[in-house]
Amino acid sequence: MMFRRLLWHLLRGNRVRLTVALLALTSGGAVISALLNLNVDVSHQLSREFRSLGANVVIAAPSATAPAGNASALMNASVLQTVLHVLPPDVAASPYLYVVARASSAGGPDAVVSGIWLDRIRQLSPSWKISGNSSFSRDDMAHCLVGHNAAQSLNLSVGRKLQLATQHSTENLTVSGIVDAGGPEDNQIFVNLLVAQKLAAADAKIQFIELSVTGSPDEIRSVQSRLQAALPNLAVRPIPQVTEAEGKLLGRIRFLMVSTGLLILVLTALCILAVMAAMAMERRKDVGLMKALGGSMQKVLRIFLAEVGILGFTGGIFGYVLGVFLSVWMGHRVFGVSISPRWEVFPLTVALMLIVSLAGALPLRLLGNIRPAVILRGG
Repeated sequence: MMFRRLLWHLLRGNRVRLTVALLALTSGGAVISALLNLNVDVSHQLSREFRSLGANVVIAAPSATAPAGNASALMNASVLQTVLHVLPPDVAASPYLYVVARASSAGGPDAVVSGIWLDRIRQLSPSWKISGNSSFSRDDMAHCLVGHNAAQSLNLSVGRKLQLATQHSTENLTVSGIVDAGGPEDNQIFVNLLVAQKLAAADAKIQFIELSVTGSPDEIRSVQSRLQAALPNLAVRPIPQVTEAEGKLLGRIRFLMVSTGLLILVLTALCILAVMAAMAMERRKDVGLMKALGGSMQKVLRIFLAEVGILGFTGGIFGYVLGVFLSVWMGHRVFGVSISPRWEVFPLTVALMLIVSLAGALPLRLLGNIRPAVILRGG
């Protein structure tokens, strides 16, 4: 009972300085909470944005650098079952097989034909603009997609018939959509994998498999390691242009947020340190009287530390609430994304503010050097 009374007296007796300390802890907690929310949510948002760039992992035979159509660069399509068994359910995957065929609808010019799983094209390349129909079933062998440049050179449009022929097979298809990818894909014709296998006379063969793995660079490397362990005779490697860019950008953003957070923690601790040093000087007489009445220094410091702990806990709660609003504002203004509050940030924010407040309470240890006799004499 006496402990609570003394604590209440201390909290009421230094309202101005304690208000300054509470404001410092709340401000520091708000910035820390906002940075933690941004660090968690922006990483996920950026990972999803990078998936729009296309696949980030490729699986191929060790001799996949051989020219397209060379049997040494092909692998059995049965490997797909192993890949799909190892992959998490949210990873998009598709096999690829390239073949050069004559497009008879335009007098027989050669065209690069890409055999893929057409039903996965939206997941692997969400940034592609497809005019026409882009919904396919896995066994659809009657339709195809044509790149923008290929459609112009072959005078094709949605709904037109297209005949592709090689020395092994001739396939009649209907153009379902025109692809505008902004890259070399604009010069290709996309058909069902089985159609490409017939044209190339490569039954149950594929050249490589592309994957779009959602997650941080560490998560991508984890998936790569699991696939490499399951497929020791194949080469599983990330696509550098995508994974390196993602890793560098996320690393820089994380470094910026961590360094800013550490700076805010140090500044907040210094502010608390200054407030507590002033309060320690003001409480010299109170401490001297407590010690003269028989109170041990441990009990006296326990009261002051409880006071600081209450400030840190309260500042952490207020800081988290303000930080949620701050992170939402920063997400829209700085990153252009919608930030969702992360409840796991709440205990971390409170814990950090408690640590900062206790670290800033070091001047209270000077109160242990006070001699009651000197204080009672008016020294």
